[in-house]
Amino acid sequence: MQPHRSRYWLTPPVERETFEREVQAVCDCYHAAPTLAEQGVHTVSTDEKPLQVLERAHPGLPLVPGHVERREFEYVRHGTQCLIANRDVPTGQVVAPSLGPTRTEEDFVAHIAQTVATDAEAGWVFIVDNLNTHRSAGLMEWVAQACGMTADLGVKEKRGILESMATRGAFLGDPAQRIRFVYLPPHTSWLNQVEPRPNQCRSSPAQRQEYWAYHGSTFGSPPRWPYLSGRTALQPARRAALGDRAAR
Repeated sequence: MQPHRSRYWLTPPVERETFEREVQAVCDCYHAAPTLAEQGVHTVSTDEKPLQVLERAHPGLPLVPGHVERREFEYVRHGTQCLIANRDVPTGQVVAPSLGPTRTEEDFVAHIAQTVATDAEAGWVFIVDNLNTHRSAGLMEWVAQACGMTADLGVKEKRGILESMATRGAFLGDPAQRIRFVYLPPHTSWLNQVEPRPNQCRSSPAQRQEYWAYHGSTFGSPPRWPYLSGRTALQPARRAALGDRAAR
């Protein structure tokens, strides 16, 4: 007994079978990405990251032989920015990142539009989390227009495909669409391949985003994905960890 210690616990939002099926669907999407790329379909992992914009109060000391770069400890705050990043799954390269003061519905639609514009006639698969802007009415209307749909989409919160987040999500996730979205299960940010990338420039985004974007687009490589496809979505160690948490 160690009454002075505690740790967080999250009650699973869905049944284990449902969770594993949804995880498997995402892993299958990653697994299929190289084949889809050969057919002209881009598969990208997309995520947002709020970042503080910091200016060092004094210049740092440059990198010299025997000494790493030394950065001034004191800083001045200049508000926040939001980085929206895409990682191309087959190559690992960064594609069309966005940086702006907000992450509204309009911001995400603009980001998707600028990403698709890099290859306007190709197919696109975006792997995203469950943020409400990823199922917005504006996003659905943009996708419908980009795909040349002329059917009545309905009215938000009243009728048709636009009625609710559930109906919009079903439309945006339709495999028949040229531009579609694959949604991660709740609380599975570890499944998003782009998730670690924004942290690399988090300490000073105004200074390092350009380097990060250049490095990602020039030297990107496919990740070594530890979750298996075709047999089970989770490795035994991960499954054991989940089971251990559930038992406690």
